[in-house]
Amino acid sequence: MLAKITARNQLTLPKSVTASVGQAEYYDIEVRNGQIILTPVRIQRSDAVRVKLAELNLDEADVADAVAWSRCLPAAGQAPAA
Repeated sequence: MLAKITARNQLTLPKSVTASVGQAEYYDIEVRNGQIILTPVRIQRSDAVRVKLAELNLDEADVADAVAWSRCLPAAGQAPAA
Protein backbone atom coordinates (compact mmCIF):
# COMPACT_ATOMS: atom_id res chain seq x y z
CA MET A 1 0.00 0.00 0.00
CA LEU A 2 1.35 3.40 -0.96
CA ALA A 3 0.69 6.77 0.68
CA LYS A 4 2.04 10.16 -0.35
CA ILE A 5 3.33 12.80 2.05
CA THR A 6 2.28 16.37 1.30
CA ALA A 7 4.48 19.47 1.15
CA ARG A 8 3.31 20.20 4.72
CA ASN A 9 4.55 16.78 5.97
CA GLN A 10 1.00 15.47 6.25
CA LEU A 11 0.14 11.88 5.50
CA THR A 12 -3.33 10.45 4.99
CA LEU A 13 -3.77 6.95 6.30
CA PRO A 14 -5.78 4.69 4.01
CA LYS A 15 -9.26 3.85 5.29
CA SER A 16 -8.45 0.13 5.22
CA VAL A 17 -5.55 0.73 7.63
CA THR A 18 -7.56 2.75 10.13
CA ALA A 19 -10.44 0.27 9.87
CA SER A 20 -8.14 -2.61 10.77
CA VAL A 21 -6.70 -0.93 13.89
CA GLY A 22 -9.80 1.01 14.92
CA GLN A 23 -10.44 4.73 14.94
CA ALA A 24 -7.95 6.80 16.94
CA GLU A 25 -7.50 10.53 17.22
CA TYR A 26 -3.85 10.23 18.31
CA TYR A 27 -0.98 7.96 17.31
CA ASP A 28 2.29 7.32 19.11
CA ILE A 29 5.13 7.70 16.59
CA GLU A 30 8.38 5.76 16.81
CA VAL A 31 11.27 5.47 14.38
CA ARG A 32 12.87 2.02 14.43
CA ASN A 33 15.52 0.83 11.98
CA GLY A 34 14.54 3.45 9.42
CA GLN A 35 10.83 2.63 9.69
CA ILE A 36 8.06 4.84 11.06
CA ILE A 37 5.86 2.92 13.49
CA LEU A 38 2.40 4.37 14.27
CA THR A 39 0.52 2.97 17.26
CA PRO A 40 -3.05 4.11 17.96
CA VAL A 41 -3.43 5.73 21.37
CA ARG A 42 -6.75 5.83 23.17
CA ILE A 43 -6.86 8.89 25.43
CA GLN A 44 -8.95 8.36 28.55
CA ARG A 45 -10.94 11.35 29.60
CA SER A 46 -10.57 12.53 33.19
CA ASP A 47 -14.29 11.99 33.84
CA ALA A 48 -13.86 8.29 33.12
CA VAL A 49 -10.99 8.14 35.62
CA ARG A 50 -13.08 9.90 38.27
CA VAL A 51 -15.95 7.46 37.71
CA LYS A 52 -13.58 4.50 38.09
CA LEU A 53 -12.12 5.96 41.31
CA ALA A 54 -15.64 6.40 42.67
CA GLU A 55 -16.54 2.81 41.75
CA LEU A 56 -13.47 1.65 43.68
CA ASN A 57 -14.38 3.94 46.61
CA LEU A 58 -11.01 5.73 46.38
CA ASP A 59 -10.57 9.35 47.42
CA GLU A 60 -7.80 11.94 47.07
CA ALA A 61 -6.00 10.66 50.19
CA ASP A 62 -5.89 7.13 48.73
CA VAL A 63 -4.42 8.50 45.49
CA ALA A 64 -1.86 10.58 47.42
CA ASP A 65 -0.89 7.52 49.46
CA ALA A 66 -0.47 5.44 46.29
CA VAL A 67 1.71 8.12 44.69
CA ALA A 68 3.79 8.42 47.87
CA TRP A 69 4.18 4.63 47.98
CA SER A 70 5.26 4.50 44.34
CA ARG A 71 7.82 7.22 45.02
CA CYS A 72 8.91 5.54 48.27
CA LEU A 73 7.82 8.56 50.31
CA PRO A 74 5.95 8.51 53.61
CA ALA A 75 2.17 8.35 53.15
CA ALA A 76 0.04 11.45 53.65
CA GLY A 77 -0.22 12.36 57.32
CA GLN A 78 2.85 10.33 58.31
CA ALA A 79 6.14 11.74 59.51
CA PRO A 80 9.18 11.23 57.24
CA ALA A 81 11.47 8.35 58.15
CA ALA A 82 14.50 9.37 60.15
